[in-house]
Amino acid sequence: MASTATERQHHVEENSFSRRNSLSYESDDSHESSVITLSSVNRFEDEKGHKVVESHNYHHHFSEEEYRQLSRKMVGDAFRKRIESIDLDTCQTGSEDSFFVADLGVIYRQHLRWTKVLPRVEPFYAVKCNNDSRVLGMMAKLGLGFDCASKNELTTILNLGVDPSKVIYANPCKTPSYLRYVAEQTEVKLMTFDNADELYKCKRFFPNAHLLLRIMTDDSTSLCQLSVKFGASMDATKPLLQLAKELELNVVGVAFHVGSGCADPNTFTESVKNARQVFDQAKELGMPDMHVLDVGGGFESETFEASAKVLNQALDDYFPDDNSGLRVIAEPGRYYVATAFSLATNVIGRRWVDQDACRAMVYINDGVYGNLNCIMYDHQLPVPKVLAYNGDDRQFLYGADDMNCQGKYEMSFWGPTCDGLDCITTSCKMPVAVDVGDWIYFDTVGAYTLCAASSFNGFDTHKTDVVYVCSDFRTRDVL
Repeated sequence: MASTATERQHHVEENSFSRRNSLSYESDDSHESSVITLSSVNRFEDEKGHKVVESHNYHHHFSEEEYRQLSRKMVGDAFRKRIESIDLDTCQTGSEDSFFVADLGVIYRQHLRWTKVLPRVEPFYAVKCNNDSRVLGMMAKLGLGFDCASKNELTTILNLGVDPSKVIYANPCKTPSYLRYVAEQTEVKLMTFDNADELYKCKRFFPNAHLLLRIMTDDSTSLCQLSVKFGASMDATKPLLQLAKELELNVVGVAFHVGSGCADPNTFTESVKNARQVFDQAKELGMPDMHVLDVGGGFESETFEASAKVLNQALDDYFPDDNSGLRVIAEPGRYYVATAFSLATNVIGRRWVDQDACRAMVYINDGVYGNLNCIMYDHQLPVPKVLAYNGDDRQFLYGADDMNCQGKYEMSFWGPTCDGLDCITTSCKMPVAVDVGDWIYFDTVGAYTLCAASSFNGFDTHKTDVVYVCSDFRTRDVL
């Protein structure tokens, strides 16, 4: 189906919610895909039966802005199609439950960006950040490595057919039976430690492990500070290396983590410098040459280039690429998935606090015990925006950023549980008088959200549906 550049970039702020069933699907059972005529995209199922909507191959090199616009268009179409299929008067129980729309094309482009900007560093995706099966499968086919912290995560990744050499058991404090499982039932060898007791544990349960000494970092500017829990101080590194040598354990390198959501890229410089010092200490002790450096996570999409520039320079300064056989890996999480997921929630209640002053409390069917747990656990402040408004002038407002987050209505947003802590935001400006049956959405909720959702109070937010789209035709081979 031919399409011009203008046709590809439908305006994402089109307020035509009243035009019911506006997406026209032409289904043909003799072909793998159906065609969505409005969006010029392909729709198909992958080998596991997941529904995927993919951008059409125009044989055109899109700019980043074109990709962004196409992504917004496809996510908006997916939102619209799902919510327009729900009638609160007749739908089955739970049909209006919250749901995600995930654009796999965003993840693919983040990977291309990584390989371009950090060519020396192998990404080992942090499974804990977002363990969606479709995301993990795509990453495995793209050749990413994986950072796992538990038996379940290890099993999940190995069942995808990932080579054990591309998996790191990156938990400095491992459950003994899990450690024994890794030693006896997998071929994963790479793992971290940061204290003497962990070395004794490894000697007992997995003496052939390939160990990375995790060192402490200054993560005071990071969103989530990890050095309060993990990492050996620089005063402790040489004694730990000496103990590992006496126990005849294989210490093959150094690991560090500057903290999740690192705000100061210069932290990488000091950390790489300290890692160099530990490499030199091992050499002084007569240990075999180390050959792995794990620079951890802390990468964010908004500051990625700045962080990569600092890290690349630090690597060049302290670990020059001189064919020494050094393997540099990292453990990115939110960088890959945060911007790829959006969440739609349904308004289940409203209570006017002061109707004359346009102030109200709004209750939605997801919250801090569900997919918005990032508020409590990840220090995030997700912003509610109107997705669909069912007032006198029915509107579909996805992407209407010039209207959302402003207006005369001041509303607080609350989750569905009976806990007063289930508050999403205490004050937010809304362009319309949001009411029961309307839809609210949240952008950039792919990191530390669905992976930690619970069934607290009987709300099954840990089973939230994900609708997949793909705004990049180049991913077809890996889908």
